[in-house]
Amino acid sequence: MTQKLKTNIYLGSILIFISIIDVSLNSFYKINFTNFLPDTISFLLPLILGTIGLYLIRYDYTGIKRLDSLNKNVNTSNFNALLTLLIIFIIIKSIPPSMSWMILDANISGDSRDACTGTGACWTYIKVWFKRFMYGMYPNELHWRINIAFILVIALGLIGLIKTEKLKKYLPLYYVVIYPIIAFLIIYYLISGGAFGLEWVETGAWGGLSLTFIVSFFCLIFCFPLGMILALGRRSTLPVIRYISIGYIEFWRGVPLITVLFMSSVMFPMFLPEDFFMDKLVRVIIAITLFEAAYCAEVIRGGLQSLPRGQYDAAKSLGMGYWKMQTFVILPQALKLVIPGIANTFLALVKDTPLIFVVGLAELAGMLALAKTNPEWLGFAMEGYIFASIIFWIICYAMSKYSYNLEAKYKTER
Repeated sequence: MTQKLKTNIYLGSILIFISIIDVSLNSFYKINFTNFLPDTISFLLPLILGTIGLYLIRYDYTGIKRLDSLNKNVNTSNFNALLTLLIIFIIIKSIPPSMSWMILDANISGDSRDACTGTGACWTYIKVWFKRFMYGMYPNELHWRINIAFILVIALGLIGLIKTEKLKKYLPLYYVVIYPIIAFLIIYYLISGGAFGLEWVETGAWGGLSLTFIVSFFCLIFCFPLGMILALGRRSTLPVIRYISIGYIEFWRGVPLITVLFMSSVMFPMFLPEDFFMDKLVRVIIAITLFEAAYCAEVIRGGLQSLPRGQYDAAKSLGMGYWKMQTFVILPQALKLVIPGIANTFLALVKDTPLIFVVGLAELAGMLALAKTNPEWLGFAMEGYIFASIIFWIICYAMSKYSYNLEAKYKTER
């Protein structure tokens, strides 16, 4: 490392440090060392110093791992350096008011609106409505049924973690056929009731985060196999199967989900026989499943098309038929390649569940919409939406991390 390089790195680091310290002291303690300067210069000075500092440390290679990574990913040009500093300064500036509103000046004690007397957030509102946000209008004394149902469903879903060769070969059959049936029976008989001495609770009373999980769960496990069949059908050599698959995919991708939900809730019952009843929740799950399956099919088709022709020829040379070739050679490789796309489709599905509120089912966002119109709690919508955003972020981040782990687990050099 040359002397000029060392000097530039030290000087640049000092300028960046000074700019960040100046903004931090101004934001947290209202201390401004440059208040003797004109307001415009005083405001822009940290940005100018930081940009000069990043310019001084910008080298193609220095031998310092973290500095080289910074220059490669962030400090590639003066514009990127300026944009990076702006983002950092905005974050620093927003921390004090956010902390004051959300924590320091917030209220969480009490059980009524009268407890919210400060200028900060009223988390008492979330505490009072917490059970409704979790369980909707489900009777309070029966919440244990929802809890047990979810515990059983999760426990049965973790069977795949048992590492035995004898069990491993049956896992696809279990997760595609057996597990959805068992999960449906558990949720139907335990949460709905009406059998085994359990009180009947109509699906109109279901709601909150539990309903979000129920809709997301069934739509996820049903749309994936349907999407896989449609992807194979679209690549079929049989014209009838191919055009039916293409028609299905293009139709469902060409209509908004909210329209599909209205059709399932309002129009579809008109075409059913008078003595035939299908619950609204079931119709919504079917509608979302059919809608998301079209998107899932296109993601899987992309994986199928990315495989070289040699994989098909190699499987056929071993005497494999169509289904055996797809099951053991083609689909495992294709699905591995499109894990990010499938995860993205599933994340979109989870975030689309609030739309079911338009057909009268109040999941988490729906319960927030009901709570904010309550005369006793008017004016606290912000707290509710922040709470919902944190919940959805946790769910989506967990799904993203799981998809990253799957990518790392099945990553192979091609």
